[in-house]
Amino acid sequence: MILEKAKEVLEEYRLCNHCLGRLFAKLGKGSNEERGRAIRLVLEMETGLSFEEPEECDLCEGVFRKIPKLVDLCIEAVKDYEFETFRMGSRFPQEIIEKEREIWAKFKIETGEPINREFNRELGKAFAVKTGKKPSVNPDVVIIVEPFSEKVELQVNPVYVAGRYRKLVRGIPQTPAPGFKESVATIICRAFRKYFNGKCVFKGAGREDVDVRMLGGGRPFVVEIKRPRKRKVNLEDVEREINSSGKVEVLELRFITPKEAEEILTRRHRKLYEALVYVKDGISREEVEKVVRELTGAEIRQRTPRRVLNSRADLVRVRKVYRAEGELIDDKHFRLRLLTDGGLYIKELISGDKGRTRPSVSEILGKEAWCELLDVLEVLEDDGNAEGDS
Repeated sequence: MILEKAKEVLEEYRLCNHCLGRLFAKLGKGSNEERGRAIRLVLEMETGLSFEEPEECDLCEGVFRKIPKLVDLCIEAVKDYEFETFRMGSRFPQEIIEKEREIWAKFKIETGEPINREFNRELGKAFAVKTGKKPSVNPDVVIIVEPFSEKVELQVNPVYVAGRYRKLVRGIPQTPAPGFKESVATIICRAFRKYFNGKCVFKGAGREDVDVRMLGGGRPFVVEIKRPRKRKVNLEDVEREINSSGKVEVLELRFITPKEAEEILTRRHRKLYEALVYVKDGISREEVEKVVRELTGAEIRQRTPRRVLNSRADLVRVRKVYRAEGELIDDKHFRLRLLTDGGLYIKELISGDKGRTRPSVSEILGKEAWCELLDVLEVLEDDGNAEGDS
């Protein structure tokens, strides 16, 4: 059956060994070119007729002979990028794709392989031999070739790095904002751009306000470096550069996968806070103890604070305070330490936000209280929420 079909096809179309062998790609082993050459040889022996490979193929138009040249074009395209793995892709003219389908339909070919699949494989094999790079399903670089126009396009896959950051000073936002010269993100991304030579996108697991410090073990974050020209970077060098800012420190930098990045950013957390609370009408030790007692284990119903309504949906969130500790400072101030679910706005937990947060410190005291200073002491990888939290 193979020989009969091959003979029928070759009597109507001049096909190179690649295109002939590809009609029967699902049968046997070896390359399509080897298969086509063998079929041609057996046909000549069986029939006594000449089935010599043509100079010009009616289907691929000799594109497989261009592979050595195209490999050199690919090498030129990737010369400025550091990578170890690649995947080869191609774009063939639609008329060639359709012509191949017509041949399959006309001769009832059910064992064929699409031309672009063979071309990608053969070009990839030649590229790997010449460069020493390895083909991969999840590569550093995807190389897309238009074999007839000889254009080469690169898709450079991002690098992902995870870590934790500590914001040591007040007065800088987490991400760029009007009126601020720098942010946590710009300080961190400045170093990543320098070492990876690519565009840096910063994503934090939650955020703190401009006037809130992030201390302790730091807040988890991920950076995505797009189209990096460098991939083999010593993350300790990046860490040292960021930490020299005196404003932001990073720790535990490590390379991760895209899946790990998503998990880090969606993981739920509990937060440990320390607030300096001001009570205009005065505060006593007994009142501090009352606040601690009533907040410990309390379920807080918090409607979206007014100050963030422009960026958050107006709804009621239920969050829990797991632990509270208090210390009287003077007759108008006390220190309040809280372990809570993520996503609980601490400033409003203190002020009450005109009744939008209940219970609140103001409600418990029966007098106005507000947060003068706030620090995030720890972001704990436990149950909670990665939403805004201060």
